[in-house]
Amino acid sequence: MQKILFGSIMLAGASTSLIFSTNAYSEDINLPETVVTATRTETARHELATATTVFTREDIEKRQVRTLPELLKTAPGIDMTEQGGYGKNTSIFMRGTNSDHILVLIDGIKAGSVTSGSAAFQFIPIDQIERVEIIRGPQSSLYGSEAIGGVIQIFTRKGTQTDKPSVTLETGAGSFDTFTTSGTVSGKWQNSWYTLGASHMNSQGIDARQPTTGFFAINEPDRDGYYNTGINARAGHRFDNNSEIEAFFMRSFGKTEFDGTPNKTDFVNQVVGSTASFDILDNWRSTLRFGQTQDDGDSFHPNGSFFSRFNTSRWNATWLNNITINPNHRVTLGTDYRVDEVQSSTRYYETSRYDVGVFGELHSSLFDDHFLNASLRWDDNQAFGESVTGNFGWRYNWDYGLSAFASFGNAFKAPTFNQLYFPNYGNPNLKAEQSTSFEAGIAGNHEIASWELRAYHTNIDNLIAIFPVENVDKAQIDGIEGELSTRILGWNNSLNMALLSPRDRVTNLNLARRSSQTLSYDLSRSFDAVDVGAHVIAQGSRFDDRANLTKVSGFVTVDLRTAYHINKNWMLSAKLNNLLDKQYQTVDTYNNFGRNFFFTIHYNN
Repeated sequence: MQKILFGSIMLAGASTSLIFSTNAYSEDINLPETVVTATRTETARHELATATTVFTREDIEKRQVRTLPELLKTAPGIDMTEQGGYGKNTSIFMRGTNSDHILVLIDGIKAGSVTSGSAAFQFIPIDQIERVEIIRGPQSSLYGSEAIGGVIQIFTRKGTQTDKPSVTLETGAGSFDTFTTSGTVSGKWQNSWYTLGASHMNSQGIDARQPTTGFFAINEPDRDGYYNTGINARAGHRFDNNSEIEAFFMRSFGKTEFDGTPNKTDFVNQVVGSTASFDILDNWRSTLRFGQTQDDGDSFHPNGSFFSRFNTSRWNATWLNNITINPNHRVTLGTDYRVDEVQSSTRYYETSRYDVGVFGELHSSLFDDHFLNASLRWDDNQAFGESVTGNFGWRYNWDYGLSAFASFGNAFKAPTFNQLYFPNYGNPNLKAEQSTSFEAGIAGNHEIASWELRAYHTNIDNLIAIFPVENVDKAQIDGIEGELSTRILGWNNSLNMALLSPRDRVTNLNLARRSSQTLSYDLSRSFDAVDVGAHVIAQGSRFDDRANLTKVSGFVTVDLRTAYHINKNWMLSAKLNNLLDKQYQTVDTYNNFGRNFFFTIHYNN
């Protein structure tokens, strides 16, 4: 039944889309013309072979998403598992790669836990986010370790830079005793700008997990709450000689509850940094960036007594140089230096390590319609030694709104502190995980529709097994991604599809917790002062374990949303999630939200 429903939805979406007229995707999901993350400098999207998705602040507000994971799971090529509602462990699989194969940047600073190797997406407050850029495919040739599946860069709130201070306020409430409030103030004075924001979310949540049996049996039939307070600040100044300086800060802290031992965690996630940009020559702009990210967590027993502490930090320094040789050729040269540190109640064999990387990238335009990107990077990691990665991409834009593109690259991921140095578990002789990827595709931008189709192939070697910790696993991932956007009679339509074959090359079984079929469809329209919209996500089944013995069923969820603009300053919005009250899981025994609603009041001057 699930396969029939999935296929029917996909067929209906594809067939009806062919009769739509005019491209409306830019009205529903606002696609900027340039991206930064794909080349580490601002580059036009139509000049890139790289698969990119961008969410702006406007997109976040139109979709009425309450968390960052809720936003990310609508992007093509992303699969997600959640373990019990707001603030619970969230894993993201980009193009079928592991959850720690995604590099996460916040304002250009590498984020994530040094011990686990992944970022706590569930703790990053969406009210403090201005923009999210998602780059799919290997990016180690620009960023070093972790970018096997791709890169997610989060830009913190910047606000409106006008002489008159701009103020935004928002408060909302909904199911499961959930309450939110947020506010920002931003503006500029002469050549200086500033932003200050704060947010808070509090929810009693749902019972995170069903009762389990066996040696590690869990039976805690209670509601597992979550609260998160976030603050964000940014200030900068532009000098008369075109030099700029800027400092930024974001911090979120709170508590999340779950089932098991421990069953609650106090967390802190923070990024602080500064940048300075200046022109060395008319065609040579240089940028210095320095910053630090923290991922701290204190866990407690059900009786409230202390269980463990894992505090990790990453110190980042970057020197970036953009040199325009002529209008058709641009070179980017740079170096990164990072120090990872651990402070923990567990005594690791090592508590710090460094990584230094040097890279270069060439972006060229040939014959007006061919675009080339080539990058090369050398890394020296204290834990495992040297690594060289490269990437080459080609794009051809020709008449009739058609484009073709292809790229090839390799990437690596350094072992985490847990894999290397955890007492009586880690293996200090581990090598880096290595990958090679190839992709090709075609796209079109026409009056009837805009569309894109990509196919990719990835091999990963030296994958680290869990018990014992060794470089013995291998994987092969083949996939197809499709995107389609249209408009008919004022209705905006966007359809994303992903078909995936994530295989363990040793056992020939599916990689755990990846769904092989994903479909995302969004429909929206404005009627004068009223906005309406709907979003459908359908996913096929997945296996919860490496042996493919525990199967988690697929699902379809439908969300509805509406907003009423009272005047230019005030707006009311409401969203009904999981309209069909589907009881589903993405991880075996872990619950997800049933039918729920949220109502919000907005003010913007």
